[in-house]
Amino acid sequence: MKAIVTGGAGFIGSHLVHELLRKGHHVLSIDDYSAGTDANLPHHRNLYRLGRDILDIDRLPFLGAEVVFHNAASKKVISSKDPRRDLDVNAAGTLHLLQLCAQSGVKRFIHASTGSVYGQPIDFPQTEDHPRNPISPYGISKMAGEAYVKIFHGRLGMTTTILRYFHVYGPRQNKEVGMGGVVGIFCDRAFNRLPLTLHGDGSQQRAFTYVADIVSANMLVLDRTEAGGEAYNCCSGVSVTVRDMGELLLRMVHPEDEDFHFNVTQPRSGEVYKFDVSNKKLDTLLGEEFTWTTLYDGLMRTLQWYRQT
Repeated sequence: MKAIVTGGAGFIGSHLVHELLRKGHHVLSIDDYSAGTDANLPHHRNLYRLGRDILDIDRLPFLGAEVVFHNAASKKVISSKDPRRDLDVNAAGTLHLLQLCAQSGVKRFIHASTGSVYGQPIDFPQTEDHPRNPISPYGISKMAGEAYVKIFHGRLGMTTTILRYFHVYGPRQNKEVGMGGVVGIFCDRAFNRLPLTLHGDGSQQRAFTYVADIVSANMLVLDRTEAGGEAYNCCSGVSVTVRDMGELLLRMVHPEDEDFHFNVTQPRSGEVYKFDVSNKKLDTLLGEEFTWTTLYDGLMRTLQWYRQT
């Protein structure tokens, strides 16, 4: 099978590329390297790289492809600085890819979305039926991308599925403050014996989800015909505060220390404080053979990777 992964050199996309290659598929990674890096990708005879913005590609690379895993996105930090770029990539870029897929005979399109499409929660736990009322340019642009994916389902035989990611962490996550995820940032600071920064008191609840589980969900959804036209919360389903995650991580890195070192700063304006998310719909689809990685095990594997790098 020929598979295309957009954002293939990024954090999540590169894990998808590795798994597809492990399963014996031919893979084209498309990435503009604004966030991804070639160091995330293996040297493999079945891997092809295209270093280009998704808005600037044409139909040719899509010919013969059977599935597109669309993970390229303008990140949340970009949206606050340049909302127009955010809209161009996350909405217009998604539409462009869908048009190329329809023209090229691609039969499967799996779209990476985000819990940010929901905005401030009003019902708990949040299911896929929760109102979508995004409160950031990033969430708005991702919701627009979802709408395009929905209307292309069934066109020219193409089947689409939306996976809404929540708080993904693991090896290769960016550790730079302002660009990286909180787990990657905390790992870097813990290893360097620097205090972990909390915005507010650290009581924000997050559905931390290990990246290998995201990849497994993508692979399993690919084989489920009943996933066509559906959207799923793709997350661990377990709610943990940022402070509790930080304390667990510090105990794992410095078990001899009894005091936890946090740097408390002002809360961030407009931040969603509570994520209590239901993954029941996806669990029902994937079946009993699929299990979510615990936070402890996921942090342990992530820390092992950071130690090696």
